[in-house]
Amino acid sequence: MSARKDLPGRLLRLLALLQSRREWSGSELAERLGVTDRTVRRDVERLRSLDYPVTGTTGSAGGYRLASGKNVPPLVLDDDEAVAVAIGLTSAAVGGVAGIEASSMSVLAKLERILPARLRPSVAAVGAAEVVGQDEAPRVDPGLLAVLAACCRDLEIVAFGYESRRGEGSRRRVEPHRLVMVQARWYLLAFDPERADWRTFRVDRVSELAPTRHHFTARPLPADDAASYLVESFAEAEYRHTVRLAVQLPAAVVRENFFGSVVGTISAVSESACEVRLSAESPALLTQYVAGIVALGADFTLEATPATTELLRSTGRRLAEI
Repeated sequence: MSARKDLPGRLLRLLALLQSRREWSGSELAERLGVTDRTVRRDVERLRSLDYPVTGTTGSAGGYRLASGKNVPPLVLDDDEAVAVAIGLTSAAVGGVAGIEASSMSVLAKLERILPARLRPSVAAVGAAEVVGQDEAPRVDPGLLAVLAACCRDLEIVAFGYESRRGEGSRRRVEPHRLVMVQARWYLLAFDPERADWRTFRVDRVSELAPTRHHFTARPLPADDAASYLVESFAEAEYRHTVRLAVQLPAAVVRENFFGSVVGTISAVSESACEVRLSAESPALLTQYVAGIVALGADFTLEATPATTELLRSTGRRLAEI
């Protein structure tokens, strides 16, 4: 097929690429479209002739950007992107955001109506899927999430009231880095200048949020990404009840069979033994995780405070009566 006959489809793909990122270089667009840089330049001029606001800079580092304005084209989605949006909307209905269920289903219905006929069955099928959320997960205000997300993006310092897990209130003024959802709960990862360290805040405990209009310079995160930083922080945190177990199994075997990575750490002691540290605010939760280790069937020893040890023993005696 000649390049001329393929032009309409290629223009749509070019629009989709320009919508998916803030700026592209000519060479990147050429590689994605499978054409030459010269063809990209011609296609960009064709879009401009159709009144689409594609701006660009010249030179070796030049690039293209779809500017905002009244002539911005309608959203262009390929097949995989349309299904991905449907999956995201279905999952969002149980994502811990107050009032999001009705909004997600409304958007999904609108998406089905504007998609090409060939995509409607796939999107409708995804929309009919059932996603089970966590009933106990706290709901957060979507407006609060939107403001925090904007401040993360714009590097704007925020101030807010915060209630700790022990019910203690405080005022915080932080540099927001990223919003992350872990186990159906929303968290804000931020740097706290007053404490000179990174801190994690549960968004449902945030109140009286106030952007300050003061900006900051982004700091390097001491981890590969925000999500892994949060999971590691939760695993290493010290809560009210903590136990250490010396388990006669390789660390890799325990990791493979144990589901409590968010509340504990597993360290190899030798090729055939490891130490598991578990910490939780709730006695019931700690007992659940210790039972998961015991159920692996290996020999172990346990180190804990007398109160925590007695709690585990009493639970064991009750289980023995079954």
